[in-house]
This record gives sequence, C-alpha cells and structure tokens, in this order.
Amino acid sequence: MSTTETIPAPHPDPRAVWDASDCALVLIDYQENVLDLIFEQDRRVIELNALSLAKTALAFDIPVVLSTVGVEMKVDGPTIPSLKAALPDVTEIDRSSMNAWDDAAFVQAVKATGRKRLVMAGIVTSTCLAFPAVDAIANGFEVMFVEDAVGDRFKHLHDTAVLRMVQAGAIPNSALSIISEWFRDWKSTRADFARELYVPYLEQIAALKRDPEFHRPRGLKFPVAT
Repeated sequence: MSTTETIPAPHPDPRAVWDASDCALVLIDYQENVLDLIFEQDRRVIELNALSLAKTALAFDIPVVLSTVGVEMKVDGPTIPSLKAALPDVTEIDRSSMNAWDDAAFVQAVKATGRKRLVMAGIVTSTCLAFPAVDAIANGFEVMFVEDAVGDRFKHLHDTAVLRMVQAGAIPNSALSIISEWFRDWKSTRADFARELYVPYLEQIAALKRDPEFHRPRGLKFPVAT
C-alpha cells in the first residue's frame, strides 16, 4: 500500500535487542470465529500469550494497534473478551480485507504510533499475520512476530508462513522472550510488573502443556450425520 506519510527513522542497528520505547504491538483478528479455525495447536496457549503481550504493552507504555475482520459485515464476532478486557481503551479497527495492510485506517493507526519496530501477532498465521507483516517490511518497518501467540488451521500452514516471514526479513520470537527483552533489567521499574506476570504465566502455561487441548479438523461446518 503506497502512502506519502512519514515513516519513523530506522533503528541504527537492526540486529540490536528491541527496546520497549522503540516498539508498537500489533494484534490482528483475535476473534472467536477465527481462533476456532486452529486445529493442531492449543488455542488456549495462543490466547494466553496474546493476553500476556497486551498486558505488558500497557504496563510499559507501548502503543497497541488492535484490528478485527468482518465484524461490521456481521461475518465474524468482535475481539475475544479476555483480550478486549485487557485493552479497554484501545479501539478496534475493523476491516473487510484479509490483509490488514490494505486497510487505510489500519496503516494510519500503525504510523500514528510513531514507532518503527512492530511486534506483530495475528490469527491465522498464513494470511492475517503473514500478509501485513511482509507488506510492513516492504514499506520500511521492522517486524518481529510472536510465534507462540499465533496459529493456523494446520501446523504445516503455520510453519510455512513462519518461513515466508523470515525470508522477508521478519524476526521470530516468543511471548516470554519479547517481554523479557522489553524490560531486561531486574532492577528496573518495569521488572516489578514482570515479576507479577511471570509466576502466574509459568504456572498457567505449564498446566496447559501438561494437558493440551486440540480441535478436530473440519470445514466451515461439521458434516451432517447420516
């Protein structure tokens, strides 16, 4: 998507650890109807990681862009309640396009953050995340995607999208790693929030990993019994 608006200046060293002050968090299509398309990954883990990112972003004054697809068209529902409750003052940007970067309001919201480095997560990986991620890179942004906060219909689709984004220049990361990257020092004021987050997060993620839950593959509707 072409635009004449100013893009923030690039970071002096793209290999450097990402500081919270350089980042914006971009969350795309965390909607019940979309999450319901994930079969071979535990969607509860994905939701927990997305929620942890959102809470940390607010605590660290990281701007958040939140987008949905098809709500106004009455095709999909709104952002899942847990994530919306964590971001009560963030307005959802609803779209009709699968590629959020094709939506002018979305791109404007990203640029309005004034941040060059985008930490992105979206459902599903191969479309709702990969499309805007590669377009954002092509338009001069740096992109890091949170691999364990996203998912797809089948694991090979997710894995292929990860390869596509990495080939385009995006940096893979995990939720706990980017949260640690944002505060980095246990003596910093941000570490107080991290201490509050870490223990319950690790307990929850361990419980989910001990008892994983997966959906049964299907199409748009379950087949009619005969």
